[in-house]
This record gives sequence, C-alpha cells and structure tokens, in this order.
Amino acid sequence: MKKAQSDTLGFVPQKDIVYNKLLPYADRLDDESSEILSRIKGNLGRAVQLREIWPGVLFWTRKLSTYMRLYGRKFSKEDHVLFIKLLYELVTIPKLEISMMQGLARLLINLLKKKELLSREDLELPWRPLYELHDRILFSKTEHLGLNWFPNSVESVLKTLVKNCRPYFSDSATQEMLDEWRPLLCPFDVTMQRAISYFELFLPTTLPPKLHQKGFKLWFDELINLWVSVQNLPSWEVHLVNLFARLANDNIGYIDWDPYIPKIFTRILRSLNLPVGTSQMMVPRYVTNAYDISHVVLWVSSLLGGPSKQTQAQLSGLFNSITSFFHPSNHGRWLMKLMKLLQRLPASVVRRLHRERYRKPSWLTPIPDTYKLTEEDITEFVQSMMQPVLLAMFSKTGSLDAAQALQNLALMRPELVIPPVLEKTYPALETLTEPHQLTATLSCMIGVARSLVSGGQRFPEGPTHMLPLLMRALPGVDPNDFSKCMITFQFIATFVTLVPLVDCSSALHERTDLTEVEREMCSASAEFEDFVLQFMDRCFALIDSSTLEQTREETETEKMTHLESLVELGLSSTFSTILTQCSLDIFKVALEKVFNFATTNIFETRVAGRMVADMCRAAAKCHPAESLKVFVPHCCNAINQIAVNEEVLNEEELDKEFLWNLQLLSEVTRVDGDKLIPYRSDLVQILQLTLHLKCKQGYILACNLLHHILRSTALIYPTEYCSVPGGFHQPLCDYLPIKDWGRPGDLWNLDIRWHVPSVEEISLAFYLLDLLLQPELQRLQRFSKGEQEMSRDDVLQSLTIVQHCLLGAGSLMAPLKGEPIPDLENYRDAICNVMKELLHYILEHSEDDTKSLFSIIKIISDLLHFKGSHKHEFDSRWKSFNLVKKSMENRLHGKKQHIRALLIDRVMLQHELRKLTVEGCQYRTTHQELMKDLLRLSTSTYSQIRSRAQSVLFTALGTYNFCCRDLIPHVLEFLNPDNNRVTQQQFKGALYCLLGNHSGVCLANLHDWECIALTWPGIVRSGLSSAMSLEKPSIVRLFDDLADKIHRQYETIGIDFSIPEECCAVAKLLMTTGSPFPNEPVPSEEESEEGLKRQKLKNSEAVEKYKGLIGDLIDCLSNRNLPWKFEHISIGFLSLLLRDDHQLPPAAVTFFVKSLNHDSLYVRKVAISAVAGIMKQIKRPHKKVPVSPNEMSKYCKIAVGDRPDNQWLQYNSSNLPRKQEEWEQCVFVEKTHWGYYCWPRKMLIYAPEEEQPTQNLAREEMTERELIIFDHFTDPVFINQFIEFLSLEDRKGKDKFSPRRFCLFKGLFRNFGDAFLPVLQPHMERLVSDSHESKQRCVAEIISGLIRGCKHWSFSKVESLWELLCPLLRTALSNITIETYADWGTCIATACESRDPRKLHRLFEMLMESPVNGEGGSFVDACRLYVLQGGLAQQEWRVPELLHRLLQYLEPKLTQVYKNVRERIGSVLTYIFMIDVNLPFTQPTSSPRISDFTKRILLKLKPLTEGDEEIQNHVIEENEVEEQDERTQAIKLLKTVLKWLIASAGRSFTTAVPEQLQLLPLLFKIAPVENDDSYDELKRDAKTCLSLMSQGLLYTDQIPLVLSVLKEIARSSSWHARYTVLTYLQIMVFYNLFTFMSDQKALKDVRGLVIKLLEDEQLEVREMAATTLSGFLQCNFLSMDAPMQAHFEALCKTRLPKKRKRELGFVVDTIPSADLVRRHAGVLGLSACILSSPYDVPTWMPQLLMDLSAHLNDTQPIEMTVKKTLSNFRRTHHDNWQQHKQQFTDDQLLVLTDLLVSPCYYA
Repeated sequence: MKKAQSDTLGFVPQKDIVYNKLLPYADRLDDESSEILSRIKGNLGRAVQLREIWPGVLFWTRKLSTYMRLYGRKFSKEDHVLFIKLLYELVTIPKLEISMMQGLARLLINLLKKKELLSREDLELPWRPLYELHDRILFSKTEHLGLNWFPNSVESVLKTLVKNCRPYFSDSATQEMLDEWRPLLCPFDVTMQRAISYFELFLPTTLPPKLHQKGFKLWFDELINLWVSVQNLPSWEVHLVNLFARLANDNIGYIDWDPYIPKIFTRILRSLNLPVGTSQMMVPRYVTNAYDISHVVLWVSSLLGGPSKQTQAQLSGLFNSITSFFHPSNHGRWLMKLMKLLQRLPASVVRRLHRERYRKPSWLTPIPDTYKLTEEDITEFVQSMMQPVLLAMFSKTGSLDAAQALQNLALMRPELVIPPVLEKTYPALETLTEPHQLTATLSCMIGVARSLVSGGQRFPEGPTHMLPLLMRALPGVDPNDFSKCMITFQFIATFVTLVPLVDCSSALHERTDLTEVEREMCSASAEFEDFVLQFMDRCFALIDSSTLEQTREETETEKMTHLESLVELGLSSTFSTILTQCSLDIFKVALEKVFNFATTNIFETRVAGRMVADMCRAAAKCHPAESLKVFVPHCCNAINQIAVNEEVLNEEELDKEFLWNLQLLSEVTRVDGDKLIPYRSDLVQILQLTLHLKCKQGYILACNLLHHILRSTALIYPTEYCSVPGGFHQPLCDYLPIKDWGRPGDLWNLDIRWHVPSVEEISLAFYLLDLLLQPELQRLQRFSKGEQEMSRDDVLQSLTIVQHCLLGAGSLMAPLKGEPIPDLENYRDAICNVMKELLHYILEHSEDDTKSLFSIIKIISDLLHFKGSHKHEFDSRWKSFNLVKKSMENRLHGKKQHIRALLIDRVMLQHELRKLTVEGCQYRTTHQELMKDLLRLSTSTYSQIRSRAQSVLFTALGTYNFCCRDLIPHVLEFLNPDNNRVTQQQFKGALYCLLGNHSGVCLANLHDWECIALTWPGIVRSGLSSAMSLEKPSIVRLFDDLADKIHRQYETIGIDFSIPEECCAVAKLLMTTGSPFPNEPVPSEEESEEGLKRQKLKNSEAVEKYKGLIGDLIDCLSNRNLPWKFEHISIGFLSLLLRDDHQLPPAAVTFFVKSLNHDSLYVRKVAISAVAGIMKQIKRPHKKVPVSPNEMSKYCKIAVGDRPDNQWLQYNSSNLPRKQEEWEQCVFVEKTHWGYYCWPRKMLIYAPEEEQPTQNLAREEMTERELIIFDHFTDPVFINQFIEFLSLEDRKGKDKFSPRRFCLFKGLFRNFGDAFLPVLQPHMERLVSDSHESKQRCVAEIISGLIRGCKHWSFSKVESLWELLCPLLRTALSNITIETYADWGTCIATACESRDPRKLHRLFEMLMESPVNGEGGSFVDACRLYVLQGGLAQQEWRVPELLHRLLQYLEPKLTQVYKNVRERIGSVLTYIFMIDVNLPFTQPTSSPRISDFTKRILLKLKPLTEGDEEIQNHVIEENEVEEQDERTQAIKLLKTVLKWLIASAGRSFTTAVPEQLQLLPLLFKIAPVENDDSYDELKRDAKTCLSLMSQGLLYTDQIPLVLSVLKEIARSSSWHARYTVLTYLQIMVFYNLFTFMSDQKALKDVRGLVIKLLEDEQLEVREMAATTLSGFLQCNFLSMDAPMQAHFEALCKTRLPKKRKRELGFVVDTIPSADLVRRHAGVLGLSACILSSPYDVPTWMPQLLMDLSAHLNDTQPIEMTVKKTLSNFRRTHHDNWQQHKQQFTDDQLLVLTDLLVSPCYYA
C-alpha cells in the first residue's frame, strides 16, 4: 500500500493519518495534500527569505499545523528534517516576541513528537540555544521589575519543547552540560534547585549503548550518591527522582539498580505521607516537596523484571504494608495519592509490556532479552496488586481509579483479575440496600468487559458470564435512582457493543467442531431475545413514570430537566447499540414491540414523547427499509385524518395525537437518505400541510421534519456501526457469531457503508428548498420593503423555516461569495441578502421583536459558520469518543485495536474535521457587512439580544483572519466622547465587545501595536463620554474587568522583528529540495535586499507606534476632567509598556517620577515599580573580565566544600580590605555559590575601577532621562514629600518590607552614586529614632537599597557610607520593636544577598558586637540575633570564622531563661551548623561541626544523665540572682538544645544521627506518655523532638547504632521510657521500612525487642508492645511464623498460682506475679496476631481465635484483653462476614457465635 502511495505522491510519507484512506473520497486526497504541501513549502520559504515574520511566516506556519491536523506527517523525511530545522532556528531568534515564539514552539513540538520517525542520524539539534531561551525567560532578570510580561503557559511550552528536542542533542552534549551547571551545585544556595532542574530537563537519556560512556555514566554515580545521602527532602530532590525515573525507563537493563532498591522503596513509602503511630508531628516540607506519583510509577515499572527479581519482592512488600490504608473506612489527605499510585502503576506496566512485545522496533534502544518481563514476573505483579485494588473499588473517592487499574490488570492476567471482581458483582446485583456497591462494581466490570468477553486461552470461561450479568443488570433500569440507571445503561451498552446478539442455539445440532465453552455460549445465546424484550419493557416502564403530568405541576417549566436529558441520552444510545448488534430475527420482534408501544399510546412531546421517538429513531436507523415501511404510512394517515377539517390548522393548541404523530414522523426520518426517496410524495404533502400551522409547537415539529429530511439526503455519513462488517445475516453453518465476541475491528478491512448523496437525493433537497424556502424568502423580502404586512408570529414562523432549511442543507450551499447571483442556486447568499434587509427593517420599525431578532442572530451565525456540523458539537463528540476509547481500549496489544464502531466513529470525525477546517475562511465584503450587523445587534437596547449577538460575534472574530483590525474602529466609535448620540446600552455593548468572552479573542488586547494604539487610549478617553456613568455598578464592573483582563493577558509585544541569516539558508533549502517541489520562485537578490529594507522599516515603525501610544496615554492623563478611575486605568496601561529593549520616552519618565508624590496610593505604588524599572533601563553597563580560578588549583578528583583553592573567598578578619590599596587588590566575588562544588570554566569578575563608568557625573554629562531623575531627587521639597508618603502606613499590621521600594533605592544609589545622600541623610537620622513601625520600615528599605546599591562605589565613598550607617543601625537595633524586627531582618538579609562578605566587613563586625547582652531585655536580644542570622544565612559557607566566633559567644549563654531568646538561639544554631553536611565528596567543613558541639554539651548535661530522679521543669523568678546548682543549669541548657533539635529537623540537609543518639536516653526519660497539652514546655518539646527524630530517614549503617541505644533504654527502670521506646520504634520502622527489611540482623533485633517488652511488668508497656507487634505484622514487617506462634501458645499455658483465701486485713500484693505477666504476654501476642488482619481471615486465624477464647475467664487483665480483641474482631469483620464465615469449621463457628453474641440476661 505504501509503495503505491509513494508512486502517486512522489515521496514516502513519514506517517500520515490512516483514517483518511477510509473516507469515501479518499482517492482525491493525495493530489489535494500535495498541492497544499507544495504551497506551504514555497510560501513559508519565501516569507522567511523576504524576512516577513508577520503575517507571512506566522500565516504559513499556522497552515502547516492545520495540514498536520488533517493529513498527519504526510511529507518526506528530508522535508520533515528541514521543517524542524527551520522552526528551531525561528524559535531561538533571541529578540522574537514571546507569543510568536510560543506559537512556533507548539508547532515544533508537534513536528518532533513522534520520535521514532527520525533517528539521531537524521537529525541533530544544538542544546545551548534552548538553554539560553529557557534561561532568558524562566529566570528573567527584568521580569520582576515589570520590564517583561510573559504568558503563564510559557513555562510548560518550553519544558515540553526541550523534552522533545532532547533525543537529538549531540554526543558531547552531556559533558558540556555538566561543565556548565556543575559549578552551581551549592546545596545552601537557590542555584542548586536551578542546576538540578536543568539536569532533569536537559540531560539526554536515550543515547545508544555504545555512547553510554558519553551519556549517563558521566553523572549517574555522582547524582545517585547525592540523592542517597540527602535526608530531609529539599525541594530539588523531586527533580532528581524525575531524572532517575526517566533514565531507568529509557535504559532498562543497562543500569544496575539493585544496591539502591531498598532505598528507593523506603523513600517512595515516606513520600506517601501516611499517618503512623498515635501522636505524630508532620514536617511541613515532607508534604510540599513530596515526589510526583507519575514519575514514581514510571521508575518502579522500569525496575521490574531482570535476573534479580528484587524489585517485585519490595513492591509486594510496599503494597502489603499499605493495603489497609485502601480500606474504604480510611480517609485522609493521603488517599488521593494512593489512588493515583494504584491507577497509574498497572497502566505503566502495560505500556512497558507493549514496548517489549508488540511495538514496532525503531532506532530507540531495545530492551535486552534477559531484562524483559517474563510470564511469571507479570503474574507476581498482578497478584501483588489485587488486594489493594479490590479494597479500593469501594473507596470514598469513587471507583474510577480502581476500574482503570482493573482494566489494565485484566489485559495481562484476566484469570486472576476477573473472578474476584465477579464475586463482588453478583451479590451487588442482588442487593437492594447498598446502591453504592452496585455502581462501584458495575463501573469496574465495564473496565474489564473486553477481557471478559473475548475469553482467550487464559480465561476461556469468561464469555459464559456475559448473559447472566446482562439479565441481572436489568433491574438497574430504575426510574427512582438516577445514578444506578445511568451506570446500568453504560454497562449494558458496553457489553452489547462487544457481542453480536444472535441466537446461535441451533448450531449445537448442526456443528460438531465446538469446544465445551462454545457449546455453553451457543445454548446461552438463545436468551438474547428475552434479554432484548425485557430491556424494552424496563424502558417502557421508565418512560411511563417520567411523563410530564407525573413529574411536575402544570405551572412549572415544560423543558426537560438536566437529569431527564441525561437519562434520555443514555436510554436512546443504549437501545440503539442493542438494535445495531441484533440479528434480523430479534430486530423484527423488537420493532414490532416498539411500534405497538408508540402507536397505541399518545405521549406529550416534551419528555416522554422525546424518549419514545428516540427509541423509534434507533430502530429506523438500524434497518431503515423495514422500519419506514411501518412508521411512515401510519403517521401520515393519522396526521391526514385529523387535518381533514380545516379549522384544526388554525388552532392555537393542537390535538395531542396530531402532535405526537408529527413528532414521531420527524424522528424516524433521520435515516439513510436513499431509503426516504420512495416516500417523498407523502412527506412533501405532510410538510406543505404542517409548516404553516398556527400552533408554534406544531410548526416547530414540522420544521424539524424538514431539517431531518434535508440532512439525511445532503450529508455524507456511515450508515451502520455493527461490530462485524456486513452484519450478522449469513447462515449459521458458514458463520458462527460467537467467534466474534469482543473482536476488535480490522482497520484495513473496515468495509464502512457510506451514505454519499446521490443525484436523486440532491435533486430532492433542492426541490424542497425551491418549494418551501423560496416562498418564505420572498415573503420576508416583501415585508422588509414594506410591501406586505406580516404579524410578528408570521415573521417568526418564516424565520424558523429558513433557519431549519439552512441547518438541513447547509452542506450543499457554497460558502458566502457576496456576488449577486441571477438564479437562486446559491441559497446561502440569497438568505444572507434577505436577512440583511429584514434585520434593518426590524431594527428601524420594531426593535422590541426580540424573538425574531434571536432567530436572525442564529441564522447569521449559521450563514457564517455552518457547513454541515457545528464546531461545539464536533468538540463534544471528539471528547466523548476519547472517553469511550479510553474505557474500552487495549493498551497491551497496541495501536488501533479498537472495536469497529469506534473506528468508524473516528473516520467520521476525521470527515467532520475536514469539513470544519478545509472550507475557506477568506474575509470578504459580505462577511464585513454581516460583522457590522452583528456589532449593531451587540450594542442594541435589549441586553439578551446584546449577549447573544456578542457570542456570535466573538466566534466570527476567531474564525476570519484580519477582521479584528477592521472592526475595532467601529467599536471604538461608541466610546468616543465627541459622539453625543450614544446611549448607555450602546456604550455597555461596545465595552462587552472589547472585553470578549473567556475563550475567544479579546479585542482590547490584540498582540499588535496598531490595535493597542487604538483601543487603549479609546478606553481611557471613554471616561469623558456622556454615556459613561460611575453611578452604575454594571459599568464600573465592566471597566474593572477590562483593565483586569488586559493586565492578566498582556504579553510584551515585540519591537524587533528581524530574521537572522541562518534561518534564510534553511528556508532556501526547503524551497529547493524534496518533493512535492514548490512552484513559487526562490527570491532574487533584489527581492532579498528589498525584504531587508522592509524589515528595517517595520522595526522603526514599531518603535514609532510604541512611542505614539505612550504619548497618547500621557495626553489623556493631562485632561483635567478625566475621572480618577480612568486615570488609574491609564497609569496601569503605561506601566505595562515598560520594556527591557527600549527606554521609556522622557515625557513618561517625568510623569512617573512626578507620580511618586501623587495623592493616590495606587498611583504611587505603580510609580515606585515603574521608576525602579526605569533605573534598570538607564543603568550603565559595568565591564567584566574573565579570570580562570582553575589555574590556581590543580586537582583531578571531585572535591566539594572547603578546599585550599577556595579559601581566599572566605572571610578572614586578619586580612580584610581596610585600606585603599588593599581594597583595590582584593578580588571580590559577589555570587555565593562560585567555588563551592567546582570552579566554572570561565568566571567573570568586575574589571578594576578605572575601567568602569565614572561615578557622580556632572550635570552636563548626564542623558536627558538621568537629568529628570537627578533634578527631582536633589530637590529637598520633593524628597520631603516623598519620604513623608513612604513613611505613612498602608494597612495597619499588614505591611511588610517592600521589595519594590528596595529596588527603587538600590537603582538610585547604583546609578547616581552618593549624589542623593546629603538630602536623604537628615531624614534617615530622624526616622531611625522614631519607633513607629512605618517610619522604621521606610528607613530599613532605604538602608538595604543603599548597601546593595554601593556595589561599585570607590573605597573612600564606601568608608564614609559606613561611618554614617553604623551609628544609624545601632540606634535602630536598640529601638527595635515586635512590629519592626521582621523588617530589619529582611533589610539586613536583602543587603547581604549575593555580596562578597569582605566588602561588608564593617556591617558584620558591627552586628557581632553583642547580640545578647541583656540590656534591652530578652526581646531586644532575640531580635538582634534574628537580624544577625538573616545576614549570616545569606553568606552560607563563606564566613566560617564569624560562625565560630558566634558559637563561642553563644555557648555560655545557652542557659538563657527566656523562651523567646531560647527559640531564637535554637534557630541560629541550626544556621551555624547548616554547613556541616554529610554529602558525597564533601570535605570536612571549616565551619563549626555538630560532633564537637555535642561533646561539650553532654559534659554539661551530666547531672541529668547520671541521676535517676525525675527531671522537673525549672521556672525561674525574674529577680533570682544567686548561682543555681549544676542541675538547674543543665535543665535550662537542655531546653535550648531541644529548641535547636526541633528547628533543625526541617532545615538541614542531613541529620546528625550519631550525635542525636547520645541525647536520646535523656529525651526518653523526660517525654510524657499521654497526649496532653497541659504539660510544661520541657516535656512537650522532648515529645516533639522524639516524634521528629523517629520520622528521620536513616542510612543503612546507622540502624545498628539506633537499635543498640533503644535496647539500652528498654532496660531502663522508668516504664515511661520503655513505653516511649515502642512508639518511637513504630514510626521509625515504618518510615524506614525497606531499609530495615533488607537488614536481617536489624529485623531480628526489632523482633526480639518487641517480644521482650511484651513480658514487661508494667501493664501499659505490655499493651503498647502488643499494639506495636500487631502493626508490624499488619505492614508485613514481621511475619506470623510457626516459632512465634508456638512461643505465644507456650506462654499462654503458664500456670497461674492458686488464689489463696486472704485473711481480713491482709495487704493485697499489688505487683503481679511473674507467671501472670507471662501468661498475659502470650494472650497479648495472640491478640496482636488477630488484630493484625482487620479486613480478612488468614488460614491461621480460626485456630488462634479458639486458643484465645479459652482465656475468657482468666484473671484480669487477661480477661479484659480477650474481650477487647473479640469485640474488635467483630467490628472489623462484620461488613463481609458472609465471606469470612467460610474460613471456619462448623464447630468453630458455634464457639465464635457464643463468644460474639452478648449473653441473654433472662436465660
């Protein structure tokens, strides 16, 4: 087939859309597509070479994407490559406007999408241009200053683009990327996130195996070790996981993951954030930074299989440990994640299987055979998932996830999946009380339907369930339960689509070659007829109960409700499916039945009538000839009999029988057109009789009849959707239908029966139009000329007829041309002309005839857009097609294995898509006139007419090119203040036209200078219009919405439209190679020159328009009468026009600077942002020179952190630049991350001072814009006013440090040096001593701007600056208050960000003076620490000396009394030790280390660790002066240490486990057991601390350490400590589950520990040990093996000492005897085993229950334990007791019933 095609086309197409070949006119398509393709190639090539981006390039690239929608990738490989290269060049043009870039990128993504079509040999793309594009947009340096406005979608488009280009990056790309981004890997810095996300996005992972050395092997070890050693889930860890998932999926079998598998699964389990244990603190970042489930699933499914089989074992472990969370009784935030995991994992495994077994091999690396999934791998996988999926069927989130999971599992192993689902479905079909069960099981059955029906070798008995299921589902068609009804319809339709309903029972006698199952199916198929008839009875009952009279009062609406219309849809589509799949015999019976029902009753036409008519239509569609033979004569007779007496036709209310027959007739004629031909005379006669009925309901039904007859004859459509081509009408001896159960359609032999209009049919259609449409048009024309009177009802009736003719025969009418036509062949133009005249007549004479106007609007809409189908109907059909496809697809065997009906549907959709896109959208004068009419209607007096006309207008604007520019002036005319005739309604209508609807075009905001230059000033000036009134809330709201929409949707519009040379070269190739060969000539030299000139001209025009628009807006603002609202709108518009590639005109600069002192707060805010942006625009560039730090150090292996070669970057107080020459010799490196991980190839630093632009220019050296700013800011009056405004408060208590103002001051001091200091200094001194929060905030903003702005000042200026600032800061810090401390913290942190610490040495030395001196009270101390911490945290690893000094200073002060200071010190300690990380390759840090610190602390805590007495919280009085004893000091120290441990839990990258373990015993001693908030701070903190530590992620080598400490504590004398060990153990094991499981010794230790504590003398500890054991058994960490069971049974048999009779007064010994404890331990052990299976009954359980019941009468506490266990068992197993019962013998059941049923008190 390909061969023949390549001959006709002249090339081999890459991959065209196969459905095109099945269309009835397929033979025409090759020529059509070749012609279009050659035009695209020629014109696109020319447009690029003539440098015409707009409209040329954009127009033709849009044509190319339409071409791909219609024909797929139907071009040769060389064209494909050239298209990609050309678009790649275009997308990466640096100055290209963003919205154009996005459009081109989307097309490029589409071209690259099918990566199997082009191999790496065919195409190579450079990665750097994409990286630069990505960096420029997503990490824009100017976006935050408002100099660039990007659309929201740009990020996802860019990411998808990179993802699709990735496979084609060159071999050396990986190494280049690593060199580029490795230097950014500094974990304390935001650049880490950036680097890792670049790795995730860019690193290629699909290289062929021989290139792996140049691919992932360069980075895999480095990054996986980083991942394994990070413990606290920083935000970049997610990116690493995504990268590994992709790597694993692309290279199955080439990477050894085994050593990492337990770690991977432990982290996946942690990432689900499941709740464990009783009181649990969640670290917030565990929730926000959790892994993305779709990547986790991809990773897991790529690890399955292979020789070691380790993954499957861990996966089974994972599901075993979380199964109980799926039980429907559990619910929480985590549930959505679990369901997603469940739904996606089977789909991912199916995708992998498809890739291994069924996918066509391509250039991508195949999976090695030893790593492919074996049959036993698949079985194990399916088994491990069954239990959770079956539980999830009834989940609270609905059964959809489970149904999708089951669908995919059943594809792999139907015999394991379907029987348990059937077991749940049969009882659910019987139950009446639990409808939820029914809906859940049916939706799951729908998922597995195909696997069930098609049987196959694995599950041959599947099909035998089909009939029992169908018969039992029938009662679900229930008028009282809507959701049950809908799911039943869906269920029946799904099964019937898959199975031909043919009675094959006679084959039992005729054929001898049938298997047992086939014989069973044959005999069962005799019931099909029963099924169909019973289904119809059910439907009739449903219809009877939903007639109008029954369901609502007379007064209510007569329309169908939403629910009724859904039921109608479900009913008609199900019935139609059933009849399609019937044999002719069954069909005849059904037809007779439905005919009798329809003709013996009379239905109202609104609800029940529609349903019955739908059923009749379904019958007529399946076998038109048979059906029409009964229906048409009957209806025609009935109608004619009633219409014999003339007056009927003029009645307002028609006879019900008449209406019903007319409705029935109008529906049954929706069939294959040529079957209608025999009845044409009858039908025409009925039409002539009924079209002019007086009754509206009557003539609308007649119009429907006309519409349906025209449609049936005029359209192309398939006439049958049977599941087997040719239907089921052959004799049984040749063809056995049961062989076709569940068979997919064969795409190459679909054998679609098309209806293509014949000559006869087309002549019938035109005959009807001539007969019925033309007289109406003539009447309307006479009426609109005033020659004939018509009542409003008559006009409406005529319009209705016109509208239905247009809808019926739209596909036969040529598109609007606009030329007058002598004969009335082109009805579209004829209708158009009449409508224009009529519309004008009605608007002049009777504008309140809204019904006719509605009708005219609808007709105009159809004239413009209707070619046989509506866009919105097409879209919803496309959606529903995709839904059905999803619910029934077979992803395993792969492509296009759909059932035949779906495939036919898809071909039909392809036909409609062509109809909607191929027909022209040229914009002609006719269209222009219609648009103006629509605009007139959109601004009419009546709001309903306005809104309907507007929606048609918006659709038209989106369809026709270039019409927007044409319409804008007409819309703006209504807003023009000089136009006095405008009414308020017109004004509002025009505003709505500008606003647009939510999906379409927004006229006010087109991406084009010409349009914006008209609309924006137009909107602002409309404030002066007489129709504008701010009293009307609706108008105010409209202006708000307009301004808001423009701000939301505005994207920076390009000024530079240049196309570089590289593009032209590719474009030329496109025009000169490949086939089809373009006819357009390659542009000559002169034309190219001309093109260059035009490009220059276009660019300069754009700049002119830009300046013009700004000038216009400023003119509007100078008008005194403009209301304030419009002033704000205008200023908002101006702020959008700042850009980074063109400076703002001086007039606008003046305006914004003046606006800094405007009265309105809004204006001041906008002005502050704008002036900060202007500062960036006029900044003079500073020169940078490269240094190569690599030469300073020669080392080979990776070493990270503090090394000799990066020591010079660190702060060293003996070597600070305190003198001019030291300052000049010092090499300042401002960015904090350089040098930490490794040095960049080329590092840029600033050139020496003399090469930089001069500071403090004289006035004559300044540019115009600089002068404006200089003059204002040196004017004391201006500054007074400015500072006055800045120090006002905005919203009390809500204000924060404002980054905008900081940017403004930073810009001022950066661009102008210290020129403004003299004016500002007195203000700063005044503000700093005023304690008002707004004053303090203002001075903080100025100071941070000053410190950051003095980056390039000379040494002397910086010195004098610090002389001024240090005293100010000291004052500020002593005046600090609760309202302002956060602002000062932000101020210092902002000032220190990205600055070399040696430059700021004065600041740091000042802050270090005395952070805690107690003079200002505890509060000031805490604030000073906070401010200092802000500064040091920004400096990360570069100030070890300061950190050491600070630690030395703080250590004696750790025993602080005050809580706020303690908390602050805890937080500061976290930052001090932050740099001490345990990451791979990292050198020991020169900053403070945790281990040394812990040693010193433990010495001081000795008094607490040695003694045994309880540790009480120590509360100190304010005036207590004398020295406290060591113990009190130690308690105070401990409180601070706890604050530090809590603070660091969420912040550090690795946890210092060995050090924390030394503190554990102490914490266990203090932590309380009960959950009670009334405890003092010390105990609460200890408890929190333990909770956080137990959740920590442990390395494998840390587990033995932790366990030995826990064993030690379990011997402690305090039962509180022993109890807490158990709660700690529960959480720790679950959060590190697989790491523990992979370590046999640890497993044994944990088990020993729990079993030992079961025999603890304290009752609470024993019970907790039992709970812990039960939890471990439940998550399958421990298993219930024979030795454990024997151990417990032995303990249970411990003899209890006889009770002695006690003498009176004898003291009862309270300590229980050791025997009792042991016996209780045994009972608790058994009880733990029973409670560990709350939702099922394992084989060992019945015996254990019997053992347990023997102890029901033991002494307390044993009796209590037994009772509790039994009642819990009863509670959890009650729901499914019927199933669970089967596990017990009869005797056991007797005993159990005795135990579980409360004894009767009266026996």
